[in-house]
Amino acid sequence: MQIHLVAIGQKMPRWVNDGYSEFAKRLPHECRLNLHEIPAGKRGKNSDIKRILQQEGERMLAVLPKDCLTIALDVKGQSWSTEKLSSQMSQWMQDGRNIALLVGGPEGLDPSCLNRARQSWSLSPLTLPHPLVRILLAEQIYRAWSILANHPYHRA
Repeated sequence: MQIHLVAIGQKMPRWVNDGYSEFAKRLPHECRLNLHEIPAGKRGKNSDIKRILQQEGERMLAVLPKDCLTIALDVKGQSWSTEKLSSQMSQWMQDGRNIALLVGGPEGLDPSCLNRARQSWSLSPLTLPHPLVRILLAEQIYRAWSILANHPYHRA
């Protein structure tokens, strides 16, 4: 199973790339985490946000692997504990399909992305900086895998 993290935004600070890479590289080959950075639309004082979201959504959907299970990260989605994520990951691995996690830009995801998603997951009711979300996702995916593998990383 491959997990594709499709996120709006490029040219992240070094601390973001380092944090993300630290956890992504720990995952085994059968559960690889791949980052797809999608350029954010230019936002200005008089920007057409609806059009920008639509264009970002089109670019996100264009990079999704065929027949992958798509999950939207959305504040209105379901909250999962780490144990629930581990259970979800076990189901995903048994299903044998690739997974795509969609992370939108400052205004969230375009409706086309939300409609494509089979599940909607909320990391927190808090508003999180999008660069931090990448690190948080990579760490939680690694933690969920460590539970499944009986690895000592997760000590709850």
